[in-house]
Formats: sequence, C-alpha cells, structure tokens
Amino acid sequence: MANPIGKAKEGRGKSERTNKHWVAVPTIVDSIINEADLVLEILDARFIEKTRNIVMEKKVKKLGKNLIYVFNKSDLIDLQRGRAEVDTSKLKPYLFISTRDRKGAGFLKRMIKIEAGKIKKETVNVGIIGYPNTGKSSLINFLTGKSAARTSSEAGYTKGMQKVKLSKGLYLIDTPGIIPLYEKSKMSRELVAKHSQIGAITWDRAKDPDFVVAKMMSEYPGLIEKYYNIDAKGDSEMLISNLGKKFHYLIKGGEVDEIRTAKQILKDWQEGKIRQ
Repeated sequence: MANPIGKAKEGRGKSERTNKHWVAVPTIVDSIINEADLVLEILDARFIEKTRNIVMEKKVKKLGKNLIYVFNKSDLIDLQRGRAEVDTSKLKPYLFISTRDRKGAGFLKRMIKIEAGKIKKETVNVGIIGYPNTGKSSLINFLTGKSAARTSSEAGYTKGMQKVKLSKGLYLIDTPGIIPLYEKSKMSRELVAKHSQIGAITWDRAKDPDFVVAKMMSEYPGLIEKYYNIDAKGDSEMLISNLGKKFHYLIKGGEVDEIRTAKQILKDWQEGKIRQ
C-alpha cells in the first residue's frame, strides 16, 4: 500500500533548470550519436514501444552504427512475457536488466565488449540515449560499480555529456534524457498523459493528473483499483474520490483534493509500486 505524501506543488510551468536543459538536448544528443561508435538505447521494460525514440534509432542506423536495446526496470514486469513480446518485435540485439536489483550488468558488459571488438579502433565510445528517467545514469554507475554519473529521480536531471571509462579503450557517454522533438512540438493532452505515465514528466510536475489516471485505468483495467483495494468499476473519478477520502486528502468544506490524490497515484505508478 502506498504511503501518503505531502501536498504537491501545483506550479504550471517547468523550472528554469528544466527549460534550459531541454533546449540544448537535441544538439547534445546528435553530437554524441556522431561521436559514438556504438549506441545503447535505454528503454523502460514496462513501456518498450512508448519509450523508443524512432528518430534517434534511424539516425544511428543511417550512420552505420550498431544499436543495442537495453530494457531497464525489468524487475517491474513478468520477464518471461516481456521476452516473448520483444522476440516478436525484431528489436535485436537486446538485454533485460534491472539497475535497482543490480541484475544483468555482467551480461551487458560482455555484450558491449563483443560489439566493441567488431570496431577496429583503439578507443571505442559507447553513447547512451533514452527518454528522461529511463535510468541512463544509473546504468553507467551500475556498469562501472561506482557513482561515476550523476543520478536523480527527477526527469531531465543530466545536464550535459558525461564520459566515463568502462575499461581500457572503452568509454561510456551519458546524455540528457530526450523527448522527441515531434512529440514536444505537439504536446497534446494525449502526449502529456503518455509522458506522465512513462515518467518523462515526473508526478509532481504532471498537468491534468486526473486525466492521466483515467487514461491509465482504461489501458490497464482493474490494475490500479486492485492495488488500492478500491472497487471503482473502472471509473477514475470514483477511484480518486474514494482514495482521497481514504488518505484524508481534503480541502476546505471536506471535499476531496482530486489533484493531490491523482498525483499520489502517479507517484506510486512511476515508482513501480503499481505493477503490471
């Protein structure tokens, strides 16, 4: 069961740091793809298709560089089902890992070294790309066994390029998380809901969190209700109302604070407490 949280800030805009971060991101990531000899795309194992950056994948392949798909957060899924889905999607080579449970580092290191060995260079750079909050910096620390890259649970934390030595002649290049430009330019309600669901927008910054919860409930029938032990008959308003009363998330007049309650659900979702 979730632990109640304090009231979230309702700021409508992004922080100054986040705005500056995202303006420079496409240029940084393009430069790193050009510099890298091998690229890892870090995807959320729960939302593989939703966290793919097709534009960046095409750029990597157009430059004739190898791409390895790394599915992080595999501790939050049924691994057997996940492997079966990937095997039909033709995303290869791939590997499931969990930086949180520290599983898969050895296999990934070997895969990187095998692919790097095919590149006839004394120094091989491995670029790491992915949406915000998929665990890119955590992966670098996971592989190197030390806190070599800065990490944060806040989406968009990594500000610029970080190069970290993995072994002799082999370097990992971390990048800021990037939301594809074609998605950022639209920023429809549907896309904002997607970004909130996958953690590219953190729960405390989510706009219309009640709408996001409704979308998740329609996509994963009964899952959220089961976690909170509330029978809302698929109705997101009923779920938020009952959960708000349960957590005593109330405003003046005894009404349920729907925004705060919906953000609690998003927080639990993004932290992997509500599992598929």
